[in-house]
Formats: sequence, C-alpha cells, structure tokens
Amino acid sequence: MHVKKHLGFSGLRKILSERFLQIKDTRSAPQVKYRLHDFFMTGFAMMYFQDPSLLSFQRRLQKACNLNNLKTMFDVDLIPKDTQLRDVLDRAPVDEIEMIFEDYLRQLQRSKHIELYQFLDGRYLVPIDGSEYFSSKKISCPGCLKKEKPEGEIRYHHQILQAVIVHPDMKQVLPLAPEPIHNKDGSTKQDCEINAGKRIITKIKKAHPKLKMIITGDDLYSKQPFIDQLKKADMSYILVAKPTDHKILFEWVDELTGLGDGKHLEIKDPKGQRYIYDWINQVPLNGTAGADEVNFFEFKIINKVNKITYRNSWVTDISINKSNIRELVRGGRARWKIENETFNTLKNQGYHIEHNYGHGTQNLSMAFFLLNLLAFYTHQILELTDLLCQQCRQDFSSRKEFWNQIRCTFRFMVFENWESMLEKIIGPPDFMPP
Repeated sequence: MHVKKHLGFSGLRKILSERFLQIKDTRSAPQVKYRLHDFFMTGFAMMYFQDPSLLSFQRRLQKACNLNNLKTMFDVDLIPKDTQLRDVLDRAPVDEIEMIFEDYLRQLQRSKHIELYQFLDGRYLVPIDGSEYFSSKKISCPGCLKKEKPEGEIRYHHQILQAVIVHPDMKQVLPLAPEPIHNKDGSTKQDCEINAGKRIITKIKKAHPKLKMIITGDDLYSKQPFIDQLKKADMSYILVAKPTDHKILFEWVDELTGLGDGKHLEIKDPKGQRYIYDWINQVPLNGTAGADEVNFFEFKIINKVNKITYRNSWVTDISINKSNIRELVRGGRARWKIENETFNTLKNQGYHIEHNYGHGTQNLSMAFFLLNLLAFYTHQILELTDLLCQQCRQDFSSRKEFWNQIRCTFRFMVFENWESMLEKIIGPPDFMPP
C-alpha cells in the first residue's frame, strides 16, 4: 500500500528534521528552552495543514491528553507561542532550508520517479518565472523592493524567482530552491528579475550539475546576456520571443522564409481545427556583433471559421526538424505550468502564499515562504508516489473537502503517525461476507 519509506511522509519529515537540526542557533542560553528545530518544524506543520490556528488546537490536545500530533508526526518537543515562533524565525538563517529542495529531488532520483519527467532526449523542462508574495504600504524591511507612485505613495513588496521541473503530461510539479528578488543591505539599487534569473541558473547548476535541463521562460529571458548564462551552465532553452521585442529577429525570419529556407507543418483534427507549425534554423537573435544564431519556431491554432485562437513563438538552441517540432511546441507551452500549477495553486488553492503570516525585520517573510513552498512540494511528492494518500484523496470530491477533513481529524485526535491518520479517515474496508 505504501511507497518506499524515503518518499513517504515519515521519510520526508526526517529530511526536514535533519536540516532543521543543522541550522546554527545563535540564541543565548536562557532562550533555548525550545529547540530551534521545533520552531521551524512547527512553522512547516502550520503550512502543511494550511491552518494558522493549528498551534492552539495542539496545545489543547497536549493539555487534555499529555500528547499531541505535532509531537507524534513532526517530532516537536514543545509547541512555541505564536509570538515566539515569529521572533525566533525572523532571526534564524534560512540558507539551510533551501538545501531541502535538493534533498527532496535526490530522493526522487533514487526512486527513479524523476525519470517520469524526462522530456526530450533525456532532458528536463524547467520553467522559471517571478512572483510577488508580500505587499504593504506600511510594513517593510531592509530587503523589501520599493515602488513609488507619481503622487509619492510607496508600496513595499517581496518577490521571488521560482524554477520548477515539469512535464506536459504530469500534473505534479517539482519546485527547485527559489531565488529572492530583493535589495541587498545598504544598497539603493533595486534588484530585478533578470539578475535573479542569472543567479538562479548558477544555483541550479551547482545543486544539480549532472541533470540535463531545458530552461523555459517568457520574452524577458530571450536576450543575449541570459542566453550566455545558460550556455555557461550547459543548459538548453526554449524561450518566448515576441515581435515587439525582437524586431531584427523577425525581419530575418521573414526574409529567410521568403527565400524558401523556412519549414512548415499543418495538422487538421476531426473538428476542423488546424495546428500550424513554422520553423527556421540558424537565425541571428539580434543585430549586434557576436549575437548568437538561434532556431526559431512559431505555433498557431486556427479554428474551423479561420480565426486564430492561439499564437506564440520561441527561440531555442535545439535544432528543429519535422520529428521534434511538435514536442518543442509542447515544451514551450508547458511554461504555463509554473503559473497555473504552481503560483495559482499557492495563491488560490489553500496555501495563501500572499497572506502575511509575519514579515519581521530580517528573515521571517522568506522563512515562511520557504516553509510554505516545502509544504506544497511535500504534497506534490505524496500525490505522485504515496498510494495510501492517493486512496484517501479519491474518497473526496475536491481538494478543499479533503484537507478540511484532514485538519478536522488532526485537531481532535492524536495519531501515532501520518499513515495511521489517513487509514482512520479511509475507514475499515468494505465488509466481505464469508
């Protein structure tokens, strides 16, 4: 019934514990009644169950039963008060938390589940995109980005650049460690997404040097400096290229296509809808000296009344031919998974990633973001690999209903582990007469 232990809840929780125990505790002796591990694990549990009131319920269980689920499931010795939790996480370093993303992926590699995501010639699709997760007109910290309106109003906000491993046919996504887009202490220069993009490529290469990747991104990234960074990291790419930002590229495409160098494929489905693929190899990216020659392709969907319902174009370093053009388009279009399957889920499907759990003055905002993202990642792995979790989920019509039941059960009963709680929710097997 269960997946291998290292990919079950207990195995993943053990990875979290090992990393949390490695975080340097800089508190003085009178403050260390609570383990630093317990602060991070409690924050993770709150995000895992998507329940800000979780701590108070567990304290009541502890008082009534002398035991609670944070102890049995998450190895939390003492449950901190809410204010304590925020104060300690704000001052604690978060670098060690980022290593958990690498640990999780290593376990997926160990079990061969990562191979389900191989896309083209053994490579993996990795969309990158930026997102905002905190915004306020009053609350700020030294790392906040600032946006000032003409009338003088200032808005403070936090952004991250996220990378995820996806496959067009897989529902689950696998997040990699995010890169914060934030101001450095003492710097007046605003950080930006493209600079974070260069940093995250270096970070990904360092964490996963042997994993062959195809980076996908929007039109912001299909510029020479970013492509140079990808070449340095030995990564391939499929990047959106729009006519408004790549005028010289499109002039070359039009001219070379007119000379007969372009290729074309058209497929018509039974409903009369047409899928149009056009491509051309070795086109100058721009008009500057030393610019790369890239391979260009465009895709259109035209309905039966001859109206274009979808149109997009990309550049890639992968040589395009009739055999791989449809896969390249699928790869380019899979970029939406970082928006729909990742950011939309985190913002609108119970994780409340934009909720201000606490901003602090140092690391709190990022700590809560990372713990929330790790909770999401843990759920993705369990959905992908854990048969018991899959069986329990299928008994509920919606994800919201499933997690409402999980929270209710977790609040009022103490369980030996996560698996025993799922078995309780599933209930006894159907009665079979002798």
